[in-house]
Amino acid sequence: MKAVVLVALFLQAPVFAQAPPAPTYWQDIRPVFRKHCTVCHSAKNLAELDVSGGLALDTFAAAIKGSRQPVVRPGQSADSLLVKLIMIDNVKRRMPLDAPPLPKETIDLIRRWIDAGAKEGKEPDAAPEALTTVKSGATRKLDMLFATAVVPPAGLLGKMPPAKLELALKIGPLAPVAALAFSPDNKLLASGSYGQVAIWDLTTGKPAKVLHNVLGAVNDLRFSPDGKILAVAGGQPSAKGDLRLYQVSDWKLLGVLRGHDDVVFSVSFSPDGKKLASASFDHTLGLWDVEQRKQIKTYKAHSDFVYAIAFAPSGTHVFSASKDRTVQMTDLTTGKTTFTFSGMDQDVMAVAVSPDGKNVVSSGFEPGIYWWNPQTGERVKVQGGHGVAVHDLAFSRDGKKLVSAGADRTVRVWDGQSGASIKVISVGSIAYAAAISAHNKLVVAGCFDGITRVYDEATGRQLASLVVVHGEKDQAEWLALTPEGYVVGSDKLVALARVRMSGQEVVAASVWPTLRRPELVAKALRGEAVETVKFEKK
Repeated sequence: MKAVVLVALFLQAPVFAQAPPAPTYWQDIRPVFRKHCTVCHSAKNLAELDVSGGLALDTFAAAIKGSRQPVVRPGQSADSLLVKLIMIDNVKRRMPLDAPPLPKETIDLIRRWIDAGAKEGKEPDAAPEALTTVKSGATRKLDMLFATAVVPPAGLLGKMPPAKLELALKIGPLAPVAALAFSPDNKLLASGSYGQVAIWDLTTGKPAKVLHNVLGAVNDLRFSPDGKILAVAGGQPSAKGDLRLYQVSDWKLLGVLRGHDDVVFSVSFSPDGKKLASASFDHTLGLWDVEQRKQIKTYKAHSDFVYAIAFAPSGTHVFSASKDRTVQMTDLTTGKTTFTFSGMDQDVMAVAVSPDGKNVVSSGFEPGIYWWNPQTGERVKVQGGHGVAVHDLAFSRDGKKLVSAGADRTVRVWDGQSGASIKVISVGSIAYAAAISAHNKLVVAGCFDGITRVYDEATGRQLASLVVVHGEKDQAEWLALTPEGYVVGSDKLVALARVRMSGQEVVAASVWPTLRRPELVAKALRGEAVETVKFEKK
């Protein structure tokens, strides 16, 4: 009986709900900033005032410090510039720029954080960005081995029997090379991996520039038809997509195109270079005015991630490939789907259009190369070859060749009209990207192991391996090596290289003067024949 009374009294007693804990920067606010703000307002963009306004929000200290004035006034959300800018009615000033306003609950969260004193909270043990920048000594490095055809004469390296030399560099693992693009004049090769874009000068064999002011992964690269602009597409998953335009003459950042709510996976310039189309994991396609750097329109052509996009030569349509297992042909004027190319059972990750507009090809987790008629929407044929996933497709500028990058560690060259297989190039690592130069002399592969490999299109012979390492304070360390054994590189990275023969390290001082030949590396990258290494007799 007593128990029943006690229970009754307990049920009648007033219940006092515990107030939720006050929001903190690291636990509650930083995820909001990361999704909506840090694509522009981050420490790496502080020097780009047109992008960041001098404000970084990717650390607590930077957010509290503000820019020319504090944007957060602890305890006073109504007087905080940050709150005013996310609530202002003027769409040209409201943050985030060129994007829908923040949801009311998100604004309320930021206000509660400020009113509660803008507390920092406990910083995670390993912030995600801390793992993305390779810094000397920060992590345990693994050896990457580069084979050569160099066989030193007997006695040059001691009593060991002569054998082929290899270079060992303790720089691995490197981020995969996921994007490649040749400039229209064949002088530059852009190579993108996580957090950086290396632009190689093919006339000298050295990087003309290494861009580090990109956000997260670099998924695609495209030069404009006149070669004056480089578009870089990427971002961080579940955060704002990153789409940037650079001026090739001086590599100035022209602007960040804001609008996608998830990573941008592919871009394509219109034939006249005035428009840019983009494909995103937010399930949408974007159309942009390149000169004004503003979004023209958004198209919802797919029900899932969009992996690839390509302009039709007419400039009136785009073709897009998606995780929803279709390729869509979209009319840019009406926004309507002209054709849906379907029949695939798995993700379609790549699409390309021949320069004459007569052929559309696609592929993906189903490794066949699908050929489509864009006039009728009918499938013409399926060309087998790779056997496993195909990550990238690209036509040559004249449409005579098609290259494909596969998870079978090959790049394949196809006849751009008949689809017949011409050449299989073994690249030694999963190929995520492939490109062919405008003069059809060079084929390049972007690989899982972080190496960009250059090949002679006519013979399939490898010409060079290119590597860029993200060093201290955004300094780029780099190396270019030919199969013959000629090397050019930054002093620091060359100094790290160890020479091995038959698996054993040897004293390299006697071979470096012969191997460090920048002019011969440049010659190889131009597709010209390079003589074998010869050591001077002493």
